This record gives sequence, structure tokens and C-alpha cells, in this order.
Amino acid sequence: MARSLSIIGFVALAIGLLWIGQGTGTIAWPRVSFMINQLQWAGYGALLGAIGLILIWQGNR
Repeated sequence: MARSLSIIGFVALAIGLLWIGQGTGTIAWPRVSFMINQLQWAGYGALLGAIGLILIWQGNR
């Protein structure tokens, strides 16, 4: 169970960081994405990244 939480947490963190990068315009991949330069997606990414960190923390307890 702990390993599953850690894996899900790392995936959530990675996706969250991607969303932050796309939302701020730092990562323009894929070229035609509705998320690029949309700050709301940076907020969603920050929330998902925080959830990912919590899951990683819970998995390592």
C-alpha cells in the first residue's frame, strides 16, 4: 500500500509540475494546448503537486 501511494504521488507531482509549466507558459508542449499561458492551470497544477507531495509523504511513513 505504501509503495502504491508513493508511485501515485510521484505521478501526481510530475503532472502537477507539467501543468504549472504550461499554465505559466514556461513549457509549450504540445504546441497546440489549451493550457498554455492560462494561469488557472498553474493553480490546478500547484494543487495537484501538493496532493502528490502529501501522498509521497504518507507512502514513506
